[in-house]
Amino acid sequence: MNKNKLLLALAVVVLIVAFFAFDLGRYFSLAYLKSSQAQFAALYESQPALVIGVYLLVYVAATALSLPGATILTLAAGAVFGLLIGTVIVSFASSIGATLAFLAARFLLRDSVQSRFGARLAEIDKGVQKEGAFYLFTLRLVPLVPFFVINLLMGLTRMKVATFYWVSQLGMLAGTVVYVNAGTQLAKIDSLKGILSPALIGSFVLLGVFPLVAKWVLDAVKSRRVYARWRERKPKSFDRNLVVIGAGAAGLVSSYIAAAVKAKVTLIEGHKMGGDCLNYGCVPSKALIKTAKLMHQVRHSATYGIATAQAQMSFADVMERVQRVIHEIEPHDSVERYTGLGVDVLLGQARILDPWHVQVTRADGSVATLSTRAIVVATGAEPFVPPLPGLREVGVLTSDTLWTLREQPKRLVVLGGGPIGCELAQAFARLGSQVTQIEMLDRIIVREDVEVSAYAQQALEKDGVTVLTGHKALRCERDGDAKVIVVEAGQQHKRIEFDALICAVGRVARLKGYGLEELGIPAQRTIETNEYLQTVYPNIYACGDVAGPFQFTHTAAHQAWYAAVNALFGFAKMFKADYSVIPWATFIDPEVARVGLNEQEAREKGIAHEVTRYGIDDLDRAIADSAAHGWIKVLTVPGKDRILGVTIVGEHAGDLLAEYVLAMKHGIGLNKILGTIHTYPTLAESNKYVAGEWKRAHQPLGLLHWVERLHAWRR
Repeated sequence: MNKNKLLLALAVVVLIVAFFAFDLGRYFSLAYLKSSQAQFAALYESQPALVIGVYLLVYVAATALSLPGATILTLAAGAVFGLLIGTVIVSFASSIGATLAFLAARFLLRDSVQSRFGARLAEIDKGVQKEGAFYLFTLRLVPLVPFFVINLLMGLTRMKVATFYWVSQLGMLAGTVVYVNAGTQLAKIDSLKGILSPALIGSFVLLGVFPLVAKWVLDAVKSRRVYARWRERKPKSFDRNLVVIGAGAAGLVSSYIAAAVKAKVTLIEGHKMGGDCLNYGCVPSKALIKTAKLMHQVRHSATYGIATAQAQMSFADVMERVQRVIHEIEPHDSVERYTGLGVDVLLGQARILDPWHVQVTRADGSVATLSTRAIVVATGAEPFVPPLPGLREVGVLTSDTLWTLREQPKRLVVLGGGPIGCELAQAFARLGSQVTQIEMLDRIIVREDVEVSAYAQQALEKDGVTVLTGHKALRCERDGDAKVIVVEAGQQHKRIEFDALICAVGRVARLKGYGLEELGIPAQRTIETNEYLQTVYPNIYACGDVAGPFQFTHTAAHQAWYAAVNALFGFAKMFKADYSVIPWATFIDPEVARVGLNEQEAREKGIAHEVTRYGIDDLDRAIADSAAHGWIKVLTVPGKDRILGVTIVGEHAGDLLAEYVLAMKHGIGLNKILGTIHTYPTLAESNKYVAGEWKRAHQPLGLLHWVERLHAWRR
């Protein structure tokens, strides 16, 4: 705590202690006020400005310090100044005092609270920024909520001071009038309980509920306005409860949930069931990575005690195996399976005609129009190909199109240093291609900590990948029969020849051709949704890659639950999509997996944390598997075992991460992980050992000293 904070805190403590030490509270009692009413009235009549000034200072100080007695002071205003003047004085004094308490809490406490609960506070700040004034106004109307608590808690948020002031003054006005008016009848008041009768309390509660009802009405009016131009087209009844557009992870889960709760649901897919994950992404890439890893192990057979080993590889056969893997998994996402689950599956191009009708154009040209109460848009994303001069002329592959390759490129350029680019670069290098990976930023997989990026780059380079970070692609061109990409680094140009180029610089949401523009649904990079995954039309939802903010299969499925449940049961209860614990992994070797914060994010957000680290090179099973490399790094709240985030680098990191995802989701700390039996010998033991490292760093040294003396005495 800096000097200014210390001085202010000391001053506040001294004033509060003095209030109680000198029993100043006796002047804030109903008995004292009634006995002194005549004196105060006479003094006010002779010196009104002085009395008003002193009263203002006392009221502001009492409110700012959160001292008891505001009710008595408000009654005094009515007794001495009358209803009109008393209401004006109290209104300003209480608002100024509350604002000072608000500022004091912000100055003294916000930084420390931010350091300990930064992530949670950030979410609260988002809500405050959006609707904070509305909820503050509601709280001010209800006298059941202690105002001093509101002052202090709001000070911890990022609410603007001016907003806090005017909303507080407006919200407290009704209560102020009631108490000041009661003060004008001071002689008839025997106790403070007489002021707030059950009927009056009920009236205040109703007054507090009124803004909520008003908000509901305004939302209804807003919704009615959105639907206004389509009102004539709304059917009296619907053929379906839900239509889902897109049969990727998000669409499949949405439709499955709807069918499971006996809703009538139609799933529309314009290309392949299973979406990108099954056909172009997760499944084929992991099949390719598996074969590449086997080839790597063959080349390094001496590591496993086999002096020499050979493998004859046909790239075409490798890619055919990838297709076989896809075909084996296809039944899980097939039309037949989902039809059996109760989903009406239609293959064709979907287009939303209005908020309640979806048109489907089948491959044979036939057209059908479906009426539905709700719609879920789950159209996914596709690879982004930048407008690099000459790129399309030389030919470009993406994570969608490379699976048609049957001839292995001798020289391969991978454009992009994100997870997809790294996985493909390493896999092709292990299969024998000469791979150059180009990344414009200064390191690969930049969302991870610097040491993780460096370790990943070393792993790729060890497998023969030439990693060029800090290189900007300028253009592609042909030099005779040769294909060339020109890159720039530090004003130096470099020409790299290649046989094939894979563009892996990111993915963009599929937004065109579904009728979103005609409906006026805001969609820039992704479809804009609220916390319930609703678009501007409350009955049209979006989830998965097309909605963001994450582009993972598992988050698409996660969002799908909220979209489907809200679409079907939102009339009774709505659920906000929860992104508090989102895991992900990059499947290079060694794998990189993370959930929650890493060190660079914690520093950027100013979140206080401790780091506990365990080297997997010390793990028995890892040594036995010749996989003794990598580490587990856990971020925790200082002095506590509550997990803020985990990064794992090593063999099967994605699998090991699951224990921490469970722990963070359900508030399980490192102490309980340490107390859980883990099978020996397994890689999972590393999770227990990192918990042991945390425990060792938090030993009760003082207690252990006395225990040591106890044992010495007993010997």
